Amino acid sequence: MARKPKHVRYTVILQEEGDPDFAGYYNAIVPALPGCFSYGANREEALANIKEAVQLYLEDLEASGEPIPAEHIEQIGIEV
Repeated sequence: MARKPKHVRYTVILQEEGDPDFAGYYNAIVPALPGCFSYGANREEALANIKEAVQLYLEDLEASGEPIPAEHIEQIGIEV
């Protein structure tokens, strides 16, 4: 069974919600964990929610005996 490292660090992308009905909300995604996303009524709530989502995601992987993904992200800005 794959064991979760004691501490794992992942990049979280926060995006302010563009829908005016949800002004102030943030969407949060973790690119290294496909399908791991959450949201919150503000930045702090979105970060708390995505942290919980990541913990549950990793627990599920561990319970299934699947490997814990390493992050391989390169951040590049482009100008257009």
